[in-house]
Amino acid sequence: MKLFRRSSSVVAALLLALTSVLMGAQQAAAAAPAYVALGDSYSSGTGAGDYGDSGDCKRSANAYPALWAAANSPSSFSFTACSGATTTTVISGQLAPLGAGTGLISVSAGGNDVGFADVMTTCILEGEESCLSAVATARSQMSSLLPGRLNTLYATIKTRAPNARVVVMGYPRLYMLNGTCIVGLRESERAALNAASDQLNSVISARAAAYGFTFGDVRGAFTGHEICSGDAWLHSLTVPVGNSYHPNQDGQALGYLPVFRARA
Repeated sequence: MKLFRRSSSVVAALLLALTSVLMGAQQAAAAAPAYVALGDSYSSGTGAGDYGDSGDCKRSANAYPALWAAANSPSSFSFTACSGATTTTVISGQLAPLGAGTGLISVSAGGNDVGFADVMTTCILEGEESCLSAVATARSQMSSLLPGRLNTLYATIKTRAPNARVVVMGYPRLYMLNGTCIVGLRESERAALNAASDQLNSVISARAAAYGFTFGDVRGAFTGHEICSGDAWLHSLTVPVGNSYHPNQDGQALGYLPVFRARA
């Protein structure tokens, strides 16, 4: 009888240990991979508020990377995206967390490489002719300058994090044409800016595909919520001026997040 009791105790202990191991394995399998969020202001969350101590980088707790990480509890989360970043400064200042153990990366970059902020300043302060000329110059740089810069960025990411799933996020169109706005830019200027956004997304999507990365096209998500829509998920010209032409909290939570979530 004592031998039977001892055997039963041993079996019970073994079953308990096995259960613990299996539960641990299930929890490990369920955990999201190490996630690194790279990019410019559209990824840092400029315009969405709640920037903590991130200073000029304006990393928002309401940005899609932070929202995704809060919902999915990745094994680690490094948020290095920074307002004003270009492809070059992403490489020089944001890639330190990347490694063989990185499982997921998001990145948005390219708008600042072709002078998006300067284009908007020109369009706001100068006339139609100057605005359309600035847009044309930016579009020329999208064809000539940007592909090579994106190649360098994507190749560096691929080398630094060879096992990661990389989601390259695009940019929304800024304006609903023939919308509710009665002041501001002319309709021709709004149309030119939208066309430039389409070209920018096309260039980024093509280079992302060349490196085996997934492209997150947010234009569909923002359709009906552009500036002049009456339900905008983007700031128009506003105070503080740095928020202008960036997604607000809804733009991050309802525009960017679902697109990223579907591809992560």
